[in-house]
Amino acid sequence: MNIMLELYGLIAIGATALAITRTIPVHGLLYLVVSLLALACMFEQLGAPFAAMLEIIVYAGAIMVLFVFVVMMINLGQPDQLREKGWFAGGAWIGPSVISILLMGLLVYGLNHNTMAVGTVGAVIGPKAVGLTLYGPYILTVELSSFLLLAGLVSAYHIGRRIGGNS
Repeated sequence: MNIMLELYGLIAIGATALAITRTIPVHGLLYLVVSLLALACMFEQLGAPFAAMLEIIVYAGAIMVLFVFVVMMINLGQPDQLREKGWFAGGAWIGPSVISILLMGLLVYGLNHNTMAVGTVGAVIGPKAVGLTLYGPYILTVELSSFLLLAGLVSAYHIGRRIGGNS
């Protein structure tokens, strides 16, 4: 088995465990972003660059922006001034920074030394084929997932209004 793939897997597992155990929501989101980027690196190692880019654009990009928006709207945790002072404390950034630097180093090493997994089988699938599949036979699944995301956003808005006292 490819050692790079195993290292990416360990980073993904560690970052996910740290995302679950954090008590401050923003710190959990930072670790979740690192975990999603490690999964994208795993896809790249397995010979699926398009899936890796989709992982980065859709999950680490769009979904995480939605999560950050919900956390900001609900305004969990300490008052704003105390929270902003905590952002500049070095301890809050050590964990995500170390894991991100390790992940970046592994990615650069892997791209420079061409360490993709040998023996990956399958045809090259382009964006057009993915689009035709998603908006062809799986259109109902795609639309249902968009409704679930919309329901989550509306729920977060109503929870945030109640917490803020503007019900």
